[in-house]
Amino acid sequence: MPSLADQFPTITKRNEPLAPHTRLKIGGPAEFLVEPADVDELRTVLDACAAAKVPVRMLGGGFNLLVRDDPVPGAVVRLTSAAFTMIEWDGKKVVAGGGAQLFDLIAFSVRQGLAGLETLVGIRGTVGGSVRCNVGDKLGEIAQAVRSVTVLTEAGKGQVRGREELAFSEHGSDLDEPVILAVEFALDRDDPGAILRRMRKAWVTRKTTEPHSFQHAARLFHNPQGKSAAALIDRAGLAKARVGGAELSERNANYVVAHPGTTAADILQLVDHVRAKVKERTGVALDRELHVW
Repeated sequence: MPSLADQFPTITKRNEPLAPHTRLKIGGPAEFLVEPADVDELRTVLDACAAAKVPVRMLGGGFNLLVRDDPVPGAVVRLTSAAFTMIEWDGKKVVAGGGAQLFDLIAFSVRQGLAGLETLVGIRGTVGGSVRCNVGDKLGEIAQAVRSVTVLTEAGKGQVRGREELAFSEHGSDLDEPVILAVEFALDRDDPGAILRRMRKAWVTRKTTEPHSFQHAARLFHNPQGKSAAALIDRAGLAKARVGGAELSERNANYVVAHPGTTAADILQLVDHVRAKVKERTGVALDRELHVW
C-alpha cells in the first residue's frame, strides 16, 4: 500500500521536525505531517490512515504539548488552511474554525465591539484546543462563551454538540471526538472602552503570573480541587528546581521553562521529581496537565 506521502504528496511532509510547531521548541520529527486543504480532504486522509492502521495525532498550537525526543510514528495532522481558520460574524453570532488562533478570535471580537472573550488575552493556542482544554482562569473561562461545537467523529461524520450537551471543568471538557471543526460563540455587544479596560487588566494580571513571553514554557499540572499546584510546589521547597535544561519558572512554579539544549527527557524527569516531592511533603498527588507524545 502506498504511503501517505505518496497518496497525498501536495499536503504531506516526511520526517518533519515537530519542535518548531510547539511552544517548548523540542521533540522529535513526525513520520508524516499532513495539512489538509478542507474537510473533505481531511476525511479522506483519516480514512486512509484507518485503512492502513496508521496512528493519527491532531496538532493544534502546541502550547500544552511535550513531544518526546524520539521520532513520532504515523500521521500528525494540522488544520492550518483557510477552511479551518476562518472567523465569521453575521451580526448575531461569531463562528471560528477549530484551527484559528485564539488571539485572532479575541482581536476580531473586540473590533466588532463584542464582549466575552477579552479576559482570555495572552492565552495562546488554537480555538479548538482552547475549547477542548477550557482555557481561562478566575477572570473567566472560554466555556462561558461557547454556544455550540462542530466536531468530526471517529466515523468521519460532522456533528454539532450544543452547549447543553457539553460538560466543562477547570482546564478540561468532555470533548473527546478526534477533531473540532468549528465553534460558535455567544458574545454580547458592549462599550469598546469597557472591553479594552477588561482586556488590559487581564493582560497585566496574566503576564505577572506566567513565564516571560520570550521563554519556551508550558504549564505542568492541573490545580487540585480547592488548591493551587504552584503553591503546593513552592511548599514542597521546589522553587526553581532544575533537571538538565528544564527549570521551574521563578514567576510560577507550575510552569517549566525549556532553556537552550533542553530535551524532552529532562522535562519528564523534572515532572516525576516534582510530583514525587509534592506527594511526599504535602500528601497531594498532582495530575499532569501537560500532554506528552
